[in-house]
Amino acid sequence: MRDATSDLILERMMALHPKIIDLTLDRMWRLLEVLGNPQNDLPPVIHVAGTNGKGSTVAMIRAGLEAAGKTVHVYTSPHLARFHERIRIAGKLIDEDALTVILDECYSANGGENITYFEITTCAAILAFARTPADFTLLEVGLGGRLDATNVVDRPAACVITPVSIDHQQFLGDTLAAIAGEKAGIIKRRVPCIVGPQEPEGLDVIETVAARHMAPLLAYGQHWHVSREAGRMIYQDETGLLDLPLPNLLGAHQVQNAGTALAVLRHLGMEETACEAAVTRAEWPARMQRLRSGPLVDAAGQAELWLDGGHNPAAGIAIAAHLAEIVQRPTYLICGMLNTKDIGGYLRPLSTATALYAVSIPGEANTLPSQTTAAAARAAGIEAHEAPDVAAALAEITRRDPTARVLICGSLYLAGNILKNHG
Repeated sequence: MRDATSDLILERMMALHPKIIDLTLDRMWRLLEVLGNPQNDLPPVIHVAGTNGKGSTVAMIRAGLEAAGKTVHVYTSPHLARFHERIRIAGKLIDEDALTVILDECYSANGGENITYFEITTCAAILAFARTPADFTLLEVGLGGRLDATNVVDRPAACVITPVSIDHQQFLGDTLAAIAGEKAGIIKRRVPCIVGPQEPEGLDVIETVAARHMAPLLAYGQHWHVSREAGRMIYQDETGLLDLPLPNLLGAHQVQNAGTALAVLRHLGMEETACEAAVTRAEWPARMQRLRSGPLVDAAGQAELWLDGGHNPAAGIAIAAHLAEIVQRPTYLICGMLNTKDIGGYLRPLSTATALYAVSIPGEANTLPSQTTAAAARAAGIEAHEAPDVAAALAEITRRDPTARVLICGSLYLAGNILKNHG
C-alpha cells in the first residue's frame, strides 16, 4: 500500500488552503525560502506557457533532447491517472518512495501555513529537480503565467508561449489581450522567448512585453515557419530547412506544436536527428489517442475508440479538423465537461458528429451534470442523449452502430478517469 503514503500527504496538502486556485507568488517565495531556494539550483530551465498545446510541445522538446543524449527533468499538470506523472526526474517518473519523502519534507517545511495544493506540490517538484543532476528542466505553467507557481526562475534558458486563446476567464481576464498578458508574464529580461502561432491581438501584447524586457523573440511567421506539404512537415528558420515526417501525435494542430518544439531545439543547438525524434517519438496521452486495449476496448467490439482531453473552443476546432482528415465513418461523442468551461464554444465545431452521449465526470465536484451537457449539445445542433457513465454510453452506441467511431472527450479529468479505471 505504498501508493497510499503519497496519497495521504497529498490529501493533507489539499486542506492547506480554502481555494484550489488563488493566484499569487507570495506563498511560493515564502516556502522556497524555507527550503533553501532550490529554484536557483535547477538545471537550465525551459519555461512553457500558453492556452493550447503546452503539454504536447513539452513532450516533443523532451523527446528531441533525450534523443540528443540529454537528461531532462519535466514538470507537467494535471496528471491523468497518478500524481507521479507530473514529476519526471532525469527521464524517469518519480517513484513512490522519492515522492513520499519530498512531499513530506515540503509539508513539514510549510509549517501549516496557507498554501494551495498546486503551489506546494510545485515546490516539491522544484526541490526534487534541484537535488538531481540533469541537462535541462522543462517547466509547464499550470494556469496563466505571470502569477503561476512555476514562475519563480529568474533566468531560464528560454521561455515558450504556445497558442493563446480564451480560457479560464475567471482567473485571467475575458479578452484575448488580457489573457496573453498573463501568459507573457513568464518573459524574463534578455531571455529568448519562442512564440507559437498567435492571433494578432495576442501577439501584439507578447511583443510589447518582450520589448519591455529586451527579450529576443523567435516568433512563428517571422523567425520560423512550419507547414504540412505532401504528407511531410516542412520547418524553416534562418539556419535552414528541415523536411521531416508528420508528428506521431495526431491532429493538424500538432504540426504547429511541433514547429514550436523545433524552434526551441534549434535555439538550443540541437541537430537534425534530435529534431526528427521530437516529432516521431513524443508521447502524450489523451490527445487524440486511439485506445487499443482495456475493458472499454473489449466492450467496443468492432467500434473505434478514441480519447481526447481538450476542453476549450480551440480544442473543439482541432478535434473537428482531425476527424475531417481521417477515414470517414459515423462519429459519436461521449462527452463530460467541467462547469468552468465554455461548453458551447467547444461543441459548436463538432456539430457534424452523429450524436453525443453526455456523462457526468466521476468524482469531480465541478462536473457539468449530464443533462446540462446534453442541452448544450442540442443547442449546438448535435443529437444528444444522457448516460449514467461512459460504459453505458458506449454500450448504447455500439448497439446502435457496431462499427462506429467513438470519441470520449471534453475534459482531462474524464480522460484521466478512463485511463486510470479502464485502461
